[in-house]
Amino acid sequence: MSTDWAALDQELQTWVDQGLTLPLWWRDDDAIAPTAELDQLTALSTKLGLPVHLAVIPKGATKTLAHYLTETTQLIPVVHGWAHLSHAPKGEKKAEFGAHRPVDEIIKDASQGLSDLQKLFGPELVPMFVPPWNRIAAEVVQELPGLGFTALSTFTPRKAPLAAEGLAQINTHVDPIHWKGSRSVVPPQQLLDQVTKQLNARRLGRADNTEPYGILTHHLVHDAKIWRVTEALIARLMAGPARPWTFDTRNLI
Repeated sequence: MSTDWAALDQELQTWVDQGLTLPLWWRDDDAIAPTAELDQLTALSTKLGLPVHLAVIPKGATKTLAHYLTETTQLIPVVHGWAHLSHAPKGEKKAEFGAHRPVDEIIKDASQGLSDLQKLFGPELVPMFVPPWNRIAAEVVQELPGLGFTALSTFTPRKAPLAAEGLAQINTHVDPIHWKGSRSVVPPQQLLDQVTKQLNARRLGRADNTEPYGILTHHLVHDAKIWRVTEALIARLMAGPARPWTFDTRNLI
């Protein structure tokens, strides 16, 4: 079955005709070490002209990854929880930073993650917290600014520009992986329809277009179809109203 890009193309052209721009950012999760898949991610990022905010798991992060990042400007390290280990009871959705442990224990893990990656990456580390599985308890969010974090990133459109005082909320909005199905790519037409509706909502003021529009990927589990659709989608956006956005404390929304 062929994929019909017409509706998305029309939406993107309307953005261009109206002089609108789409701040576009890319987050990729679960990095620990250099791999062939990371090479592919870096090459695609370079080809598309869109840097990747690489969510690194602190507990398993290697010095070889830190060295790898010194050789490219396409990958921007951010903090991906602590160990990517779920503490949720059986039957509940996975979460490492959910309300399943004492708050002080959870905060200790978040602080350790930031500290360890600062030692590993130095000033190149961006103080953005990305909770594994995009889940985090509200009481934990309130503690993040005091640890040194300046942004929180989860999934779905944000409800407000700030998650807490001094903590920007910068989410991701589209994920090409069909996690609850084939674990290959989401049916492409379904994916394109989702993007079209999201961009339409932004253009018409029903959603916050000051929040960077986020692409979420997981390079370690991509098959050829996921890579292909991800590239095609980002290329389409970049050829239209999208402008690359990268984290900078001076441009926080």
